[in-house]
This record gives sequence, C-alpha cells and structure tokens, in this order.
Amino acid sequence: MGELREVRIPAIGDFKDVKVIEVMVGPGDSIKAEDSLITLESDKATMEIPSPFAGVVKEVRCKVGDKVSEGSSVLLLEMSDGAEAKAAIGPPFDVVPAIDTAPPPSVPPLATTPSPPSAVPAAPPPGRVGEAEFAKAHASPSVRRFARELGVDLGKVQASGPKGRILKADVQGFVKRELTSPRTETGISAPSVGRGIPEMPPVDFSKFGPIEKQPLSRIKKLSGANLHRNWLVVPHVTQFDEADITDLEAFRNELSEEATRQGVKVTLLAFLMKAAVGALKTFPEFSASLDADRESLIVKKYYHIGVAVDTPDGLVVPVIRDVDRRGLFELAKELAEVSAKAREKKLEASNMQGGCFTISSLGGIGGTAFTPIVNAPEVAILGVSRSKMQPVYRDGAFVPRLILPLSLSYDHRVIDGAAAARFTRHFSLLLSDPRRLLL
Repeated sequence: MGELREVRIPAIGDFKDVKVIEVMVGPGDSIKAEDSLITLESDKATMEIPSPFAGVVKEVRCKVGDKVSEGSSVLLLEMSDGAEAKAAIGPPFDVVPAIDTAPPPSVPPLATTPSPPSAVPAAPPPGRVGEAEFAKAHASPSVRRFARELGVDLGKVQASGPKGRILKADVQGFVKRELTSPRTETGISAPSVGRGIPEMPPVDFSKFGPIEKQPLSRIKKLSGANLHRNWLVVPHVTQFDEADITDLEAFRNELSEEATRQGVKVTLLAFLMKAAVGALKTFPEFSASLDADRESLIVKKYYHIGVAVDTPDGLVVPVIRDVDRRGLFELAKELAEVSAKAREKKLEASNMQGGCFTISSLGGIGGTAFTPIVNAPEVAILGVSRSKMQPVYRDGAFVPRLILPLSLSYDHRVIDGAAAARFTRHFSLLLSDPRRLLL
C-alpha cells in the first residue's frame, strides 16, 4: 500500500472562504500530477486546484457548496509507488473576463531591412508544440489540456491573467489571430503593424533617494488590466460640453423635504441617469456594442447604467438595472446601497455586469474636464465635473447660471464626432429643464 497524503488548498493569494462549484474526482479515481481536483469560484475569479502528485483518491473531504481557504483539506490520496510530489506550475486560478477580449500578442517591431530567406525560421508542423517552452508557460492544467488539443504552443501565447498567467481566452484569441492573419509567401503569419509596443525599461529608483514599495490592491490590478486593454483597443475621442442645471438644481432642492421623509438623499447623479436614458433612447447607437465579427452592432433594448464608485482600494463600476423604470427616489436609494456595498467590498460579480452606458462623476471632488476611458464592450462613457456659477448672456444681460461640465468619451469605430455633439446637446437640453425628463 502506498503512502497516504492529505491534499490541501495551496496559497491562492487573498482569496478566503471561496465556494466549491465542482468536484472533478471521486474515491477510487487514479489521477496524475497536475490533474484538476476541484474548481472554486469567487466574485472575481474561478480557480482550479491541481493535484501536487499522482496517486489514487481514497477520500474526498469537500463537496460542492463548501467554502474553503488556504490550508483547507481537499482529499486524501494514496501515492503511487515511487511517485514524488510535483508542485503545480503557478498559482491555480484563472480570472474570468466578462467578454472575450484577450489582448493581442506582443509582436517584435518590423525590421527596417528585410531578412534573407535563409534567416526565416521554419514553421513547426501543425499540431506540434515546443515542449520546453510549453512546460515553462504559466497556465492551469485545464488550459494546458485545451492548448494541447488545439496544437497551440503556450510559449507563443501572450498572457492576460494575473502575474502573467495564460487564460483559456488567450489561447482562443491566439488561434483566431493565427487563422485570420495574412500570410507571407513562406506561409508564416505576417506581424501586425503597431502591436510591437516596447515595454518600459526597469528603473532602480533607490539610486535617487529613499523609496517605499507598496503593492497594488486587487481591484487596481484587475481594473488596471481592463483599462489598459480598453485604451489600446478602443479608438477614443472625447467631446466636451456644458449643461445649464440652474432650474434642475432648484427642483432638486425642492425635493429635499420629501426625500428626507422617505429616508433618501436625491443627488444630481439620479437626474444624470434619467437624462442618460432619454439621450440613449434618442441615440441608440450610444448604448450598442460591436459584434465579435466587427461588422455589425448589437443594439440593446434595455437601459442598465454603470456608475463609477471611488473606493479606498480603487475604482469599481456597479450597474443599476432598468433605470428607465425607476423613479428618482428609488434610484437615489439604490445608488446609496450599491455605493456602500462597493466600499465594504460586498459587491457580487453580477452587480458589475450588463451595463450599456457608464457615468463617472467627479463633481464631488472638483475639476473642470477630463477624458474618461470607455468601459468596453460599451461604446461611450460620460464624465461629469464640478458645476459652478458662471455669467451667461441672456435677453440682453448677463445672469448667473449654474453650469455643469460634461466630457463624453466614445468609440470612434461606432460613433462619429457629429453624433457625439448631438448627443451632448440633447443631454444638456434634458438637464436644463427637468420637466423634459418626463417626456
């Protein structure tokens, strides 16, 4: 009888009390090193826990629905004779993207002079991979199996996961690009111009004075990768405009007494969301998304508005659903609830999905204008800065009016400048007279 070993949850970062959503082995099963044992799911990620060595499963000590953390017992394994523990390659987790938007692979810049034909390396036979590079790749067992089934060399796949981890979406994106890339006369894919962006060289800042290294929060790591991808992939243009909200602000103040009785505080953001719905109904392309084939638009018939919330750990964007069916007081109440949940790190993944348009308001902090980054696969985002009293020439005289700066960033593949200007003008018109929000 072989030696009995207890398999426990390995180091999985800052994940705790993670739910077990799949158990892939049972008593009596023979498994190999790196075979997946269970799958975990948190609000941000799914994780496959691989076996550190080969053997026969004697007892499974967790079930679907259990919550586990680092060190929790997974199963009892009878090791195969002569088997040695083999550490799994990399941390066993894959961040699951909301959409298939794996970033393009890094490609070296085009040479200024063509290489002679003899310098071009021969393409590997179909279905064959470079085993040395494949073994070094940072990927989970399931991704490795998937890559082998497709004959993809993981050593050539650009990773988009945390700590350089290759995801299933990265493999799918690599195959798609290989199939659609133009071919040279030798049959080798031609590199895409403009994608060979060189990395910033490392700098030893300690040479210039005292430093302190602070780790990024988990939220900033995740949102940073998405923002970087969106900035590179989406051709951004920002339209700046202003809205006269003098009458709207007076109406908002009139609602304060009723709002207090209902236990809510009606902020400007609730009005902005209602105005956004009115503008999106008039200009539906602003709530659309490009189809995967990049040849058609998916026009959404719902009005779920994302709201950027500033938290101590970074920016999150919860989504308020069916804004067109909500009253101002109901919106104000839900805004307060989701903002509190965001700051307390209690938002679920479903709370941040399904948006068709996003509003980022910095009015409570200050500023005059900014260029928000489109929250792809959406095609537009509205930035709002602090309103201020300005003299406006009306009816032969200057009068004080409360002016709100607007910054609309949009995907130029879908929206042109004229449409963006019409959108902000219509949005401003809705805000200038709150009665128009009822039309």
